[in-house]
Amino acid sequence: MTARPILLVIDDELRSQEALRRVLDDSFEVLAASSAAEAELLLESEMVHAILCDQRMPGGNGVDFLKTVRDRWPDPVRMIISGFTDSEDIIAGVNEAGIYQYITKPWDPDHLLEVVKGAVQLFQLQRDHQSVSLEMRAAAAPLEQLVAGKRRLLQSRYGFEAITHAADSPMAEAIHQARRIAGYDISVLITGESGTGKELMARALHYNSHRAGKPFVVENCGALPDQLLESELFGCKKGAFTGAYEDRIGLFEQADGGTVFLDEIGETSPAFQVKLLRVLQDGEIRPLGARLTRKVDVRIIAATNRTLEEEVAAKRFRRDLYYRLAAFRLHLPPLRARPMDVPLLAALLLGETSKAFAKPVRGFTPAALAALAAHDWPGNVRELQNEIQRMVALGDGPLLDADLLPDALRPRPGVASDRSVGSGGGLKEQVERLEAGIIGDALARHGWNISRVAGELGLSRVGLRAKLQRYGLERAEGREPSPS
Repeated sequence: MTARPILLVIDDELRSQEALRRVLDDSFEVLAASSAAEAELLLESEMVHAILCDQRMPGGNGVDFLKTVRDRWPDPVRMIISGFTDSEDIIAGVNEAGIYQYITKPWDPDHLLEVVKGAVQLFQLQRDHQSVSLEMRAAAAPLEQLVAGKRRLLQSRYGFEAITHAADSPMAEAIHQARRIAGYDISVLITGESGTGKELMARALHYNSHRAGKPFVVENCGALPDQLLESELFGCKKGAFTGAYEDRIGLFEQADGGTVFLDEIGETSPAFQVKLLRVLQDGEIRPLGARLTRKVDVRIIAATNRTLEEEVAAKRFRRDLYYRLAAFRLHLPPLRARPMDVPLLAALLLGETSKAFAKPVRGFTPAALAALAAHDWPGNVRELQNEIQRMVALGDGPLLDADLLPDALRPRPGVASDRSVGSGGGLKEQVERLEAGIIGDALARHGWNISRVAGELGLSRVGLRAKLQRYGLERAEGREPSPS
């Protein structure tokens, strides 16, 4: 049996099954069922990590089926897809069927893949928690010792050390800043393109704070309609809306004493922003349908790939909420600005993929590594991961060569590029040449404006000037860069 996570897809339309397979097959072992009966047979025989179910099913609906699943097979993380964004059945079912995520049609492939990976990660965290709990009970150690042991385990897995980067990477400066403020109870707004590791950084902030022993909960604010998002975060009372059959505790209350990570905060509606602002100002939540408020003590870390200053100027995002969320701003540089990290990330991802695919692969040929380092990676680490998974799946030998890459990433014979890694010298020299080319490109685009170049590349002005001197770029241009 494959070592990859197992995903069960339930959809009575074969075309929909195939569309889901195309998106998910590279990362998961996908099992498909066309009916509830077929799905139950698979659940009886396979250890399923997550379930992705269509709402419309022959003879019933997805929510009712997932209610049955929750009773008989409570471990798999349950998700549902529907084309009806205002369905009261689904909103109610989130509570009763324990649905992790509600995905609307037409779904975006990248978003769908991200949601499913998050579900599998939640499954693994639940298993880890069960394992740690069993170990704690077996050891019969003092409570303080057990809590400290669990904290060390989580810090080693999700701490700053888990963020892969080279010593001279722009990411090192972001981590340095994050370490300095991790222990303080201030809100943090993490900005950066999709796939730069914003959730990983948020977890590191949490597990290096005094809140590390308390819950860390995640909500993707762009994936849910307002009422469902409000129910998820603040909770609801029985009878608050059609199908609310029991009281539900929201994530803010579940995370009391810990951290709430609000991903894609820039996607929220103005109406929801007003409600979130009130919670941040008063430190109180009011569950849907409740008369009284409840005090909560949580730290807020938010993330967005949008430029919220522009959203504020365009009146799409509340200025007062922005200042509440951005007590400290932390920007994560894109992968194209940190080429020295590509070999390290590639090696890490190759090890994970090789193990997951049960294929012994030792590394990359120089040509393959050079091609990876030369690419701009608009999809950042997520795109790099996808390409490495593709290479491992297609490769046969112990080393992955450049011919396994798609045409867009393969080096073209006879075409030289200042942004490519040359064949001469060791890996360090090749990566340095690539970094010098990226800095040179940025200087040319911004007319040697040091502040703008440093901001784009995620460097301090002092760090950028050190690199200019190191690579001799000032002398090469024949003039000093402008000071601002």
